[in-house]
Amino acid sequence: MSVDSGIRIGVIGYGYWGPNLVRNFVHEARSKVEVISDVQPERLALAKSQYPGIATTQNYREVIDNPNITAVAIATPVAAHYPIAKEALLAGKHVLVEKPMAATIAEAEELVALAEKNNCTLLVDHTFVYTNQVRTIKSMIEAGEIGELYYFDSVRIALGLFQSDVNVVWDLAPHDLSILNYLTPNKPISISAVGMAHVQPGQEDIAYLTVHYDNNFIAHIHVNWLAPVKIRRTIIGGSKQMIVYDHLNNTEPVKVYDKGVLANGNNLHQVLISYRTGDVTAPYIRDKEALSTLTTHFADCILHGDKPITSGEAGLEIVRMIEAAQRSVANNGHMEQL
Repeated sequence: MSVDSGIRIGVIGYGYWGPNLVRNFVHEARSKVEVISDVQPERLALAKSQYPGIATTQNYREVIDNPNITAVAIATPVAAHYPIAKEALLAGKHVLVEKPMAATIAEAEELVALAEKNNCTLLVDHTFVYTNQVRTIKSMIEAGEIGELYYFDSVRIALGLFQSDVNVVWDLAPHDLSILNYLTPNKPISISAVGMAHVQPGQEDIAYLTVHYDNNFIAHIHVNWLAPVKIRRTIIGGSKQMIVYDHLNNTEPVKVYDKGVLANGNNLHQVLISYRTGDVTAPYIRDKEALSTLTTHFADCILHGDKPITSGEAGLEIVRMIEAAQRSVANNGHMEQL
């Protein structure tokens, strides 16, 4: 299908993430970026200098009202996700929206319903799900190489970037929760969280989340804007093998440890613990930008009617978990049902 009869994209928001979306859509053969919108004139001037052939506007409604626009990519502050996405879906546009997809469960539910009613693709940009590293890990789990999943332990910390509209839970935890939900077939039943605000009153800058399941699987996530070092690491433990995924390791991002613990004996006082230590391997993973995979997937979903991997329903589940975590923080770690 040619671009003229295919996908014409309007990108709303050209701040931190918008330029990455534009760059990848420009290289997606079946898509054409028609217009870029941002409220800041200096951001539009930058966009114009980088892409002279793409129209710009400060009024996002000019994007939504443009009959030539097939799809809208929204990279604005979180509070604007819902109203802009709602207008776009009502106008019959396909929507790609940044994480988290909305600021409340009710808003997210409405977007999912609107997308279904208007037969529109709604894809939430949970970028890490589209990395080859995370996809490699998922294939190993599905092949049974890890065995029974025991735990998911993730650390996402650095000094900043402080956000003005959301706290660290809303800003960083969606990354790890989306990876968690993608990798495990288990469904969470509750979540507990604690957090503290040190710099801006009422806005947590450090938090610890624990996700509970109805089996022995457990997930723990640490997010922090106040760390002196940058760490992006996930450890996944299983009965057969264990995985360490270091997001910042460009040469061996995924390592598989043939290590484990065996317990022999049924009596509590007669159990013998033995340790298994084997090889450490690093599977070859082809380096490819996650957003390139995501924009290609978005085009596939629009053109072929495929359901997005990170669909509106998947985005809604993340909002549900984040909102429950926020309630738990407010209640000093009280376990909140999902």
